[in-house]
Amino acid sequence: MELAEVTDSKTENKFLDTARITYRDDDVWVCPLDSSIKAIFDPEKNTFYRHGEAARWILFDDKKKLIGRIAAFIDHKLADSYEQPTGGVGFFECVNDKRAAFLLFDTAKEWLKVRGMEAMDGPVNFGETDKYWGLLVDGFTHPSFEVPYNHPYYQDLFEAYGFKTYYKMEGFHLDLTRQLPERFQRIAEWIVRKPEYEFRHFTWKEEDKYVNQFADVFNEAWASFKLHFEPLEPEYIKGVLHKAKAVIDEEFIWFAYFDGKPVAIYFMMPDVNQILRHLNGKMNLFSMIKFLYLKKRKTMTRAKGLLMGVIPKFQGLGIESAFILCLRKVFEKKPHYQEIEFSWVADFNPKMRKIFISVGSVPVKNYITYRYLFDRTKEFKRYPIPEVK
Repeated sequence: MELAEVTDSKTENKFLDTARITYRDDDVWVCPLDSSIKAIFDPEKNTFYRHGEAARWILFDDKKKLIGRIAAFIDHKLADSYEQPTGGVGFFECVNDKRAAFLLFDTAKEWLKVRGMEAMDGPVNFGETDKYWGLLVDGFTHPSFEVPYNHPYYQDLFEAYGFKTYYKMEGFHLDLTRQLPERFQRIAEWIVRKPEYEFRHFTWKEEDKYVNQFADVFNEAWASFKLHFEPLEPEYIKGVLHKAKAVIDEEFIWFAYFDGKPVAIYFMMPDVNQILRHLNGKMNLFSMIKFLYLKKRKTMTRAKGLLMGVIPKFQGLGIESAFILCLRKVFEKKPHYQEIEFSWVADFNPKMRKIFISVGSVPVKNYITYRYLFDRTKEFKRYPIPEVK
């Protein structure tokens, strides 16, 4: 076997092609856009390079065939917040061969050790946690946009190497053809009718106002989670929205206000993977025409819930229920949508899990984020799970 670091456009293209080769016989897998993966490893496009670094490798067998790849990265703002300074590995693809997989893991580990790390989490993203985070271990059905999908045997490769479960995550599906639970609907309607609350959806006309409010609520709502929390800047949010403007629906982004102050946000998008599955990772002129055609044909029948955030003072008061009620009214006008996927909810966030269960959604996919301690004599500590009162 021969390992090569990604250092130029030629090796970068092989890094991208590795996934296409690995899943060429898998009809469920959806190839991410090449441009999206490239952007993650572009210091000019990924803000995590301001306080981090990354490297990538590809693996060939003895006949020069691509058989694997891996990336390693360090977010220096986060790494030292753990008992053992911790980096990450991700974008792992490999044939079902422990020697090949272990060589890739070893290479990433050594790169991280040289830079002072004592542990690595994986598979994770060099960026936000809502993208390419965790290993799918159950529920190998359609992957939604930027949500992990992998071969079932990857779990054995990670665990045989010595990775241990740091925390578990679940993906929930809500069947939009079914009525909301009666008790849930009563609570949601009660909240919506309260005069001090107001619920409004995003509009491009007032983009700047909503982007600033989104950043304020997000940063206050997520500050209590030490895990990979990175405050969002309005300009970053604006960039995400403009990048996805072709598919964003104004009525899929909601804000809750209490006495005129924004206290909660909900962000959802059509599941673009239902179109991307026809493009094989490319976005040339022909692909763009095909994309627009498939969008017009209402190919996207599934929505992906990206995030829901409520500032601490207003958590547990039913605002989340009111958001779902607002969305159900939106979907009454868009009957081609059949389901929402909420991805993902971690086991350290049991409150959010209870909310998704209460609206009638069911867990259909299971993921694991692993951790590997370089010093094998050190005690492994799982991410703590709070009790729900």
